[in-house]
Amino acid sequence: MDTNTTTDETIRGDAAVREERPHSALRGWLGVAAITASLFAFLTTELMPVGILTPVSTSLGISVGVAGLMVTVYGVSAGLGVPFIVAWSRRVNRRVLLSALLAVLAAGNLVTAVSPNYPLVLATRLTMGFASGVFWAIGVSMAMRLVPERQASRAAAVVMSGISIAAVVGMPLGTFLEDLTGWRTTFLIWSGLSALVFLAVAAVIPSLPSRNAVPVREVFALPLRNVRLRSVMFTVVLFVLGHFGAYTFVRPFLEGDSDASPASITGLLMAYGIGGALGNFIAGHTASRHLRATFVTACSGLVASLLLLLTVGHWTAAPVVLLVVWGVSFGAWQLCQVNMTLAAAPDTFEAAMSLNTLAYNTSIAVGALFGGLFADHLGVRSVLWFGAALTAASLLVTLAGVRRGRPASADAR
Repeated sequence: MDTNTTTDETIRGDAAVREERPHSALRGWLGVAAITASLFAFLTTELMPVGILTPVSTSLGISVGVAGLMVTVYGVSAGLGVPFIVAWSRRVNRRVLLSALLAVLAAGNLVTAVSPNYPLVLATRLTMGFASGVFWAIGVSMAMRLVPERQASRAAAVVMSGISIAAVVGMPLGTFLEDLTGWRTTFLIWSGLSALVFLAVAAVIPSLPSRNAVPVREVFALPLRNVRLRSVMFTVVLFVLGHFGAYTFVRPFLEGDSDASPASITGLLMAYGIGGALGNFIAGHTASRHLRATFVTACSGLVASLLLLLTVGHWTAAPVVLLVVWGVSFGAWQLCQVNMTLAAAPDTFEAAMSLNTLAYNTSIAVGALFGGLFADHLGVRSVLWFGAALTAASLLVTLAGVRRGRPASADAR
């Protein structure tokens, strides 16, 4: 290769980095905070029905299982649409794209709040799901580009902490507001919150031209060529099916098994969220050195918490302790699966995350769907058995990979 050509390319690359980060370090971290707030808004909107299934079903005259479709349709669109939208928008500035996604979220929550019937609620949730899926594919990579390269991993961890914040604050707050004002007002409040996050993104995130995005055909070819990524996706599917199949119906389970009141359910969901924050913090220190061991421990903790809820969940303090363990396990697993995806496809991370989002959200949808069928035909307790079986299967797949000496669900570190 010609030396002058190489020098010119190096100069252009350095110039591109300087052009992408002309802002101060403070503005970069403010941008990371805005993306974290975006995750909070998207995730609480996605999972809000979990805490308010009973009043929504009563208000709209539908069964609890049918109300669970609010989670299902959101997950379907978030999963199935994201690889296409990310690839089709590969030339769109990521700040512009994120702003558009937040506008859809704000409008969708507003329409949900005033919807006169359940079909319109489902159609609106379906539309919002597309926006949510694209955010999950681009959000972490955006944050990593806003800060110096040596701080990129820290920025990713900060953004992922939005999951715990949503669990600790968002969902319990939504449940509390529903009990105080009604489910429609709760979605109206979340519409206003989404609009505020939209303004924050527009104000503090600098221009971020798209990079490393690939055409649709190449996105779907990634797991065919990358055995490691394919293994990660398979493990994610099993775990998410089990976790969200059970978690979508945690309120009806607690109401029936431990006779919990709406106020105590709010406290229990907060306990779960605190556990999630703790799990995220622990995994942040252990996953970089022992990723597979952290993943196995997280899976084991979730399986154990589900089985114990089924057997001793009626004891007075058991739901609190076991929901904390559930939260710790899920918080640790959540950070592990992002690290696993990054380790499997570092050069095509955004495309790999779009596939991760497809697998993840489609599994949320299918898990909620099967959970609803189990709840309506076999009782709510059967949903937790379903969750325990699928998360145990994810654990067994990982352990089988360890015995074969290859990374079935994580890297070999």
